[in-house]
Amino acid sequence: MSLEFLIALLQIIGLNIVLSGDNAVVIALAARALPPRQRRTAVIWGSAAAIALRVLLTIAAAKLLLLPYLKAIGALLLLWIGVQLLVPETDEADDASDLPVGMGAAIRTILIADLVMSLDNVLAVAAAAKGDLMLLTIGLMLSIPLIAFGSTLLMKLMERWPLIVTVGGALLGWVAGEMAFSDPGIHDWLQQHAAWTHLALPMLGAVLVLASSRFLSLRHTPVTP
Repeated sequence: MSLEFLIALLQIIGLNIVLSGDNAVVIALAARALPPRQRRTAVIWGSAAAIALRVLLTIAAAKLLLLPYLKAIGALLLLWIGVQLLVPETDEADDASDLPVGMGAAIRTILIADLVMSLDNVLAVAAAAKGDLMLLTIGLMLSIPLIAFGSTLLMKLMERWPLIVTVGGALLGWVAGEMAFSDPGIHDWLQQHAAWTHLALPMLGAVLVLASSRFLSLRHTPVTP
């Protein structure tokens, strides 16, 4: 427990506070439509999955992120997830027997989104840990309550202020745009010939999520005679 160890641990905790925000948004958006008891289950499984994915991906993330166009593909997937989370669910399945399916779908969405976003997150945490496995594990385990508490708080805020749902969807689009810009296959070219896309791509991602979800919501809205 040297001073250097404590400083590195504090750095990891700080990084996790910042980086866990995206995961908390996804969990809150995916679980908000579930009954209260199933919300807790989705939050627990989603939070545990987010941490487990970060630990596992830390081993391979440095090499994975060097693969060209992998982050661009992940950005497209994150855009799709953001749109799906904002489109209102239909009332076709009010039956209680359909509820587990809803929870399963929420957990699958959380897992996929966590997988995509964790690729970036683990690099920052691994860099702060400087190869110390114990330090990395402690820091990641400490982020579990941050994600769980953050997503629970966001769900309560979403119920009170629905606008937060829209902001959360836009945030996922923004993150997708940032991921696309930083893809090794296109980053250098964009940086040299179109540096303005550093902000334009995240903004475009946010707009695409909001516009696409709005369009799909209008299509699903029944027309009253």
